[in-house]
Amino acid sequence: MYAVVKTGGKQYRVAKDDIITIERLAGEPGDVITLNEVLLVAEGADVTVGAPFIDGASVAGEIVDQTRGKKIIIFKKRRRQNYRRKKGHRQQLTLFKVTDILTGGAKPAAKAKAKPAAKAAAVEDVSLIGGVGPKLKEKLAGYGVTSLKQLAEMSAADVAKMDEALELHGRAERDEWVEQAKELIAGKPPRAKTDRERADGDKE
Repeated sequence: MYAVVKTGGKQYRVAKDDIITIERLAGEPGDVITLNEVLLVAEGADVTVGAPFIDGASVAGEIVDQTRGKKIIIFKKRRRQNYRRKKGHRQQLTLFKVTDILTGGAKPAAKAKAKPAAKAAAVEDVSLIGGVGPKLKEKLAGYGVTSLKQLAEMSAADVAKMDEALELHGRAERDEWVEQAKELIAGKPPRAKTDRERADGDKE
């Protein structure tokens, strides 16, 4: 079974468990979202087409992450006018996982609330820090840093000492690990990782 849904002025062909990148939706990772502008629903040879949308049809899913697209450079120049303007833009995007395609006015199933202990354990995971991959997480554990709380309580001198011991080449300060840890403990969602941070995380 698949559907064609419209969101952000674009159309997407989706099926259950698909993860798509769409224009930014309001919400935080884990929030359940319903997209109601369904243009087509098909199951085998049975195809229903809307006019333009199908009454009672929707696509339910949850936000996986809030991120941004690649940076686009806009450069304007006027010849012989000494006019130059350079601007950058990164589109706000949402990673959306489709959990169900609903018809006949059906509502999405309520998402079970995470157990407090499991939620707390997830928040303490140092790999939530931008640029920290599995290998770097292992190195931090060897140094004795296994939680976000430990990072959040570090002074500038502590960070410098850790950086030297683990040969991080200034990464902890550059990527603001202490600030990120404090934000995560405060309940803010993880920052969207930059392309450089993803590459660093993969290397480590």
